[in-house]
Amino acid sequence: MNIVLVHGAWADGSCWSAVIERLQADGYNVTAPQFPMTQLSADVARLRQVLARQNGPTIVVGHSYGGQIMTALGTDAPGVVGLVYIAAFGLDQGESLGALLSQGPVTPALVHLVTDKQGFTWLSEDDFVNHFAADVDAVKARVMYAVQQALAASAFQDVMGIPAWKALPSWFLIAADDQALPPDAQRLFARRMGATTVEVPSSHVAMVSHPQDVVQLIETATHAAATA
Repeated sequence: MNIVLVHGAWADGSCWSAVIERLQADGYNVTAPQFPMTQLSADVARLRQVLARQNGPTIVVGHSYGGQIMTALGTDAPGVVGLVYIAAFGLDQGESLGALLSQGPVTPALVHLVTDKQGFTWLSEDDFVNHFAADVDAVKARVMYAVQQALAASAFQDVMGIPAWKALPSWFLIAADDQALPPDAQRLFARRMGATTVEVPSSHVAMVSHPQDVVQLIETATHAAATA
């Protein structure tokens, strides 16, 4: 079974390191590519590029905006046998990130979001360390801040087509202490897609602070897909 890990905004592939180590030790073929974060179509194209390199069935795992990327695969996801959402966006057809986030107050992690002259958004160091990665050791959180990959502001306006979760079985890890993506929004996503759900007392970056819980859910998905 192949596992492709999709990082979200203000992160990069290294955020999966602890998860990768555990999955590789258990014998899985794991890929955690870097995504351009320039526009949703470019990110989906990168995911398709990586999926084309897999030999055999694949579980795709997305964190945060990474859930948006894998959801946008739609009904055409050759080789993909399941989706695992880690504190991730799981939009339905016709929805956008911006419209969803505008329905409530700005979350603590995004209060001081800065958009640069090229139209890319960045998190401040204080918000990253104290809210985005609130339960991560501060030294490690500052390293994560240093390697953050900015997201194009235009991505908040991209409208979802037919979501991949309508055609594929899904699993969802809800980060109950998330200060970036409200836990109630995560519960809504999971409920709508009929996902097998676990809830963990984690910040937004559960794959860093609770890697074993993340691995356990991924392996639950791989076992279910293998016996389906």
